[in-house]
Amino acid sequence: MERQGNDHAPTDSEPEERERSAPAEGEGEGEGGTGARADTGRRARRRRLLRRTALTLALLLLVPVLSAALALRLNYTGDLAEGTHTRNRDAIWLGHAWVDGRKKDADVEALARRLQGTGIRDLYVHAGPLEHDGTLPASAYPKARWLIEAVHRQIPAVRVQAWLGDKLATEDDDGMRLSRPATRQAVVESTRRILTTGFDGVHFDLEPLHSGDRDYLTLLDALGRLTRAQDVPLSVAAHQIDPLPALHSVAGALTGHPKWWSQEFFGEVARRVDQIAVMSYDTAMPLESLYGGYVAQQTSLALEATPPGTDLLMGLPFFHDNKIGHRAAAETVPAAVRGVRLGLSRTDADRACFGVALYVDFAATEGDWTAYEEGWVR
Repeated sequence: MERQGNDHAPTDSEPEERERSAPAEGEGEGEGGTGARADTGRRARRRRLLRRTALTLALLLLVPVLSAALALRLNYTGDLAEGTHTRNRDAIWLGHAWVDGRKKDADVEALARRLQGTGIRDLYVHAGPLEHDGTLPASAYPKARWLIEAVHRQIPAVRVQAWLGDKLATEDDDGMRLSRPATRQAVVESTRRILTTGFDGVHFDLEPLHSGDRDYLTLLDALGRLTRAQDVPLSVAAHQIDPLPALHSVAGALTGHPKWWSQEFFGEVARRVDQIAVMSYDTAMPLESLYGGYVAQQTSLALEATPPGTDLLMGLPFFHDNKIGHRAAAETVPAAVRGVRLGLSRTDADRACFGVALYVDFAATEGDWTAYEEGWVR
């Protein structure tokens, strides 16, 4: 009998052996047809194992996500404490058009009307960016003196701070390197020169700034000596704080972009400055309630880390981009304001040195201003 699947017949010397090893006709591969059934059973078991493994992995990923979402949603509930509204220490970021000649006296008059009756005390006016070597040409802010004088005349209670920043070479080769002493010294000298223009303070936004950056702290120490000597505030924009322990380390290892600061590092920065503004937007939250809960959590974490004498400001999203990390329908001013008030209510309702910061003037809508005024000012 010919072996199924074999191309040659057995020789005369091996018929008995061949007959013993060959399957009966019609039985398929393996003795009694069990080989095919066994293979089918093994494949079925493998499929069940793969399905169970996939389900287990999905649950391992989904359960923490759902738990975190539930925690944020619950964080968005609760009562607001009496008095959790503006302390008249709020701020707004203003675009470069205010110092490059595009804005006129009529614009300052309109700004004065807009700010009347709000809690805004500080204007962060974009006067940079700094060059990667820390220098800043005076040609970057040709109308700064005009703006400062016009604001002081129209809105005398408001301070005009120079908003300086640059991209840091922390995640690629392009950008400022704070590890270079000459660069840090150049930043200090640039600050000294821009303050001679008449600015009431200086506000720094250097990104992406990784948690634990000792060179940044060294720069803040040097800047603090300068601003104290000139009796003007030193202000900084700050990254969000780890919502989970060491999340910045995990994110850094997986993506190369840590995003968050540790609460300890946030506190080290806050102790070196007069004012710290949390960029509490671009959170990737998909729902308004989750975003509000996240802001409440960030407010509490920041309050715990900030000395009582340092102004802590929580950012409000006065812009409406839809991109990776920001969903305009979720990150709304009403949700942010309620989140700020909830965090303040739970953590330090009587904190005097506290406010909100509005980002940014040129993208704001009437609805944003109304939500700020009705939710926080009144």
